[in-house]
Amino acid sequence: MGTGIFLTWKLGMVQVFRLPLALRYVLNSRKTEIGVQGDISSFGALSTALSSTVGTGNIVGVATAIKTGGPGALFWMLLAGFFGMATMYSESLLAVKYRVTDSKGQMSGGPMYYIKNGLGQRKYSQTLAAAFAFFGMNVALFGIGTFPQVNSIVDSARIAFNIHETLSAFVISLLVAFVTLGGIRRIAGVAQLLVPFMAISYVSGCLIIIGLNFEKIPETLNLIVNAAFTETAAKGGFLGAGVMLAARMGIARGIFSNESGLGSAPIAAAAAKVKEPARQGLISMTGTFFDTIIICFMTGIILIVTDSWTGDLAGAYMTSYAFSTVLAEFGNYIVTVGLILFAFTTILGWNYYGERCTEFLFGVKGILPYKILYILIVASGAFMTLDVIWVLADIVNGLMAIPNLIALLALRKVVTIETKQYFEKLKAEASNSGEIPK
Repeated sequence: MGTGIFLTWKLGMVQVFRLPLALRYVLNSRKTEIGVQGDISSFGALSTALSSTVGTGNIVGVATAIKTGGPGALFWMLLAGFFGMATMYSESLLAVKYRVTDSKGQMSGGPMYYIKNGLGQRKYSQTLAAAFAFFGMNVALFGIGTFPQVNSIVDSARIAFNIHETLSAFVISLLVAFVTLGGIRRIAGVAQLLVPFMAISYVSGCLIIIGLNFEKIPETLNLIVNAAFTETAAKGGFLGAGVMLAARMGIARGIFSNESGLGSAPIAAAAAKVKEPARQGLISMTGTFFDTIIICFMTGIILIVTDSWTGDLAGAYMTSYAFSTVLAEFGNYIVTVGLILFAFTTILGWNYYGERCTEFLFGVKGILPYKILYILIVASGAFMTLDVIWVLADIVNGLMAIPNLIALLALRKVVTIETKQYFEKLKAEASNSGEIPK
């Protein structure tokens, strides 16, 4: 988050002043320019990135943060998301600027390439690039990509439909194999269908609950802000929490959810058919906005407004209970289906991230063995315990973030120069056409 604060300052709060432009780009991101390098549209890249970020962190992660750190954790989660937007912009810009084409004609990009090519003259660049790729591959195999997602799907299927873990694991593995063996185009195609549908459905359910409890919203917002800076007293099944615990849980779960600074989403951004790196940076930046500022915030609001955070339930059970208190059995199904789709698309997105990291380390010959191993680990993820999963995910996430954050700080001048040149170009184009620059 410190890197995000620094980049926010260097970029003149790009996530505030350029957000309207970024959202307009998203609306037009299905279109691709003829003759521009890339494997998928900008919308496909954004959907692939969102498929991996909008997942268990938005439902289970938010519940875990608030259950442990209290309502104040939501404030810190939103703060991490706000500054993370500048980080996401910067890393996606660099991913497009320094991307390359592999031996099979596919685009390869992300931190390992902007470390290698952007910091090529520095002694540590090769080691740092290889370290990121190694950690990224392990996050895909043992962190965000597999265990938390599969475990959440299995739990949800058992809660709502009484489906046995073994059957769930088998079906998930088959579906993952079918989609991921088709490469980035099939992954992006599935993501473009599922991500908008699942996000709109889930957010609609949240809005209904918020609307029905509208009179409690001012009190809830006041509680969130106060709890962020003062100790939260024990209440019901909540054991109480200090400010440091609220901040740690909110930031950790927020970064787990939006992945800003981890270097994952830029790998998808590098595959986009786009000419200007800054344009894709703006489009990718909206992913953090949608993920944390909108979806995580709404999840947190309904957990607090329904007092679900004070009960004895945790994780997916806690969020399901919050929905069911207002929408009865229908609310339970919204969470269950939403969580299953969120988690499934996260598995798909992280398969691609791990594939590109594997390709960087071992060449294209390593891709098929990696995919087979990934599918086998997905099949085994149903039988891991929740506590072990979150600890393991946090460890490998942190290891992945370190090389990327070092590179972002080292390449800050490249980001600011590219950004300045791009907006000067837009201003000149608007002036020549007689438009008022936005």
